[in-house]
Amino acid sequence: MDFKALGPIRAVNDRLAYTPSAPKVKQVLALLVMRANQIVSLESILDELWGDALPRTAVTTAQTYIYQLRKDFIEELGVDPQERAIVTAPPGYLLHTPEESLDTHHFARLADRAQTCYAAHDAAGAVRWAEEALALWRGTPLADVPCGRALRDYVSNLDERRVSVRKLRIQAAMALGRYGELITDLRSLVMEYPYDEWFHAQLMLALGKAGRRGEALHVYHKVRRLLRDELGLDPSHDLQRAQEEVLRSAS
Repeated sequence: MDFKALGPIRAVNDRLAYTPSAPKVKQVLALLVMRANQIVSLESILDELWGDALPRTAVTTAQTYIYQLRKDFIEELGVDPQERAIVTAPPGYLLHTPEESLDTHHFARLADRAQTCYAAHDAAGAVRWAEEALALWRGTPLADVPCGRALRDYVSNLDERRVSVRKLRIQAAMALGRYGELITDLRSLVMEYPYDEWFHAQLMLALGKAGRRGEALHVYHKVRRLLRDELGLDPSHDLQRAQEEVLRSAS
């Protein structure tokens, strides 16, 4: 059985896919997947589901959610009843599954390969592994799950790792001189992360290297205005250096 968190939560067994219909059952599954092969205490489950607003029936309700997941694994995914993926492990529960069954594990492994290649000056290898890692993403992590404190932090950490892999891919592709094909990607990224000056700087550099210096300088003036008007900030040194490089290439 495989578990997918890089998008809507999914459990997959052969060709069968399962997503709990009840929001809080999704939440419990996501928490178990997040801490796969580790004991998740009942207290942690209660905190994730209700925070400080625990209902009187919280413990029995949480136990019912675990029962529902076990039942659905059998009925919806055809899992052998003797094969307990979710085991009772005081003081809570544990999702027992190979690391290879987790898309988050695959992503981390491929991202590490990309980083290793880049550190070894193998830009082509870095691009290849980074693109394979990013291809695992199906949207926002746990997109259909109501997230409490623990899951919010988990999603934030996954998003940050995704951004770092995107940046690594861009650095490697720039080293290969693939400026033209990066421009479209970078335009999308500056819209997705409007306050990330690094993406703006790379867009400027890619445009400049592609001979589109006027567009590069327009990007600089646009982001400078955004930073000043909305955050009261001046452009970072990275942005200023990118502007200087574009201007030097025009002289």
